[in-house]
Amino acid sequence: MAELLRAAGFLDLSTAVSFLTAALALYFLVEQLFYHRKKGPLPGPPLVVPFFGSIVQMIRDPTRFWFVKAAEARESGLGLSADFLSGRFVLFIRDLELSHQVFANVRPDAFHVLGHPFGKKLWGVHNLIYKFGEEHKELRLRIAPNFTPRALSTYAALQQRVILAHIRRWLDHSVVAGAGATSLRVPCRDMNLETSQTVFLGPYLTDKARESFGEEYNLFNTGIMAMPVDLPGSAFRRARLAVERLSHTLAECARESKARMRAGRKPECLVDYWMQEIVRDVDEAAAAGQPSPANTDDKDLGNFLFDFLFAAQDASTSSLCWAVSTLESHPNVLARVRAEVAEVWSPESGELMTTEKIQEMKYTQAVAREVVRYRPPATLVPHMAGESFKLTEWYTVPKGTLVLPSVYESSFQGFNSPDEFDPDRFFSEERREDMVYKRNYLSLVQAGTSALANGTRCTTSCYSWRSSCPSPTSGGTGRRGVTTRCTCRPSCPRMAAPCSSTSAAAVSRRSELSAAIPTGCSRAGLITAIGYFRIQAEVL
Repeated sequence: MAELLRAAGFLDLSTAVSFLTAALALYFLVEQLFYHRKKGPLPGPPLVVPFFGSIVQMIRDPTRFWFVKAAEARESGLGLSADFLSGRFVLFIRDLELSHQVFANVRPDAFHVLGHPFGKKLWGVHNLIYKFGEEHKELRLRIAPNFTPRALSTYAALQQRVILAHIRRWLDHSVVAGAGATSLRVPCRDMNLETSQTVFLGPYLTDKARESFGEEYNLFNTGIMAMPVDLPGSAFRRARLAVERLSHTLAECARESKARMRAGRKPECLVDYWMQEIVRDVDEAAAAGQPSPANTDDKDLGNFLFDFLFAAQDASTSSLCWAVSTLESHPNVLARVRAEVAEVWSPESGELMTTEKIQEMKYTQAVAREVVRYRPPATLVPHMAGESFKLTEWYTVPKGTLVLPSVYESSFQGFNSPDEFDPDRFFSEERREDMVYKRNYLSLVQAGTSALANGTRCTTSCYSWRSSCPSPTSGGTGRRGVTTRCTCRPSCPRMAAPCSSTSAAAVSRRSELSAAIPTGCSRAGLITAIGYFRIQAEVL
């Protein structure tokens, strides 16, 4: 038989094995050469496993893995370290100024925000954070109605009703269970999921839809931590399909909200404030015989709503759990928070706190900011190098590199005694570390601006922005033809910087929009504003 195979031109088994071994050795050698060429002088593993790299170590113990990367970057004195994950060269950035360079150069020919190393596969290329230029600016203007003082007042009331209901259930459960510690991570997650659903979607999700939504979201959360293998039955495939189903559900919510807003009903949730403006624009375009504006169809809006939910859900759950942990271990801080809350509100009053009352609780806000600094909910911000980029005089980031600026590491640089939980750094008028070290405060405000720390303050404290703008200035065109400019109130840290808002033609009917998100604030800050606002409310 072997003679017949050889006569027919087939290789014998030993020859095939030798050929395969040589091919694998060549592949291994080429991969090492390419890895070392990209790595250059950076610290990192001397050899990498073909294709997989260090993905197994990262999944097995992600905390240790990234601490090692940070240690390599710190001990080398370069502020950078390299690795290889699932066929992709990875650049870890610990240095604060180099992180700022990445955030300030989010554009098609430099860095692209990913949100997740395999985010485009999970939630599609049309995700809000993947947009650039005029399309991104246009979409940001459309999002602006979601963050007016009137809208945030609505969200605050919705949040409090959900939060108080959950806390009452927790207390009832503790009475039944008796003494002893209770894990809060899952209850906090459930509370945040219901808060997100209520704030964003209000009456448009039925009880059955909410239950299904929670199951789909669990599949998504499992998938983002799994191996990125998109095969039938894999966790990654289940997550991707769950995102499609969730986006479809959210698109239906957007469609129902449009119909409700077109009928002249009062906004009750975030999607209503958003659709109220979109309906006006679509109807105006139809009356003028023009096509509907971009980013206004139900499918796109469903995708954008998923972006909001993803941004607000897990980050605020993480921060809330850390808030509980740090307050429990710092009883003096807890006592001050309770005393401040008691001055403006009592749970026995039967009333909800107004946004004005929430804004009066400066120390509680300082605690929320310190929680986010001390334990950033988004520790890394994945970017992709769209083109080769000269990051330093001695290192150029190769095209296609997965770039990971560390928000966590920046939070422990510059600040006085950064390893200590100390809300007074953001409360004391003498210290004002939020201003002194504002470049270090990258948490929740990544991707696309050099004014990162200020973005957090402006996007999450919209009460600091004027509720009306001066007359329009010349020299710019906006969505409706003219761009107006306004300045921050003195309470906003970016008080010297102007902001572009919606145009003069719409000011008469939408004066609140001039209080909306400043264009200097980052795209990630936009979609995490509600999450951070919720942290302030939930710390109470």
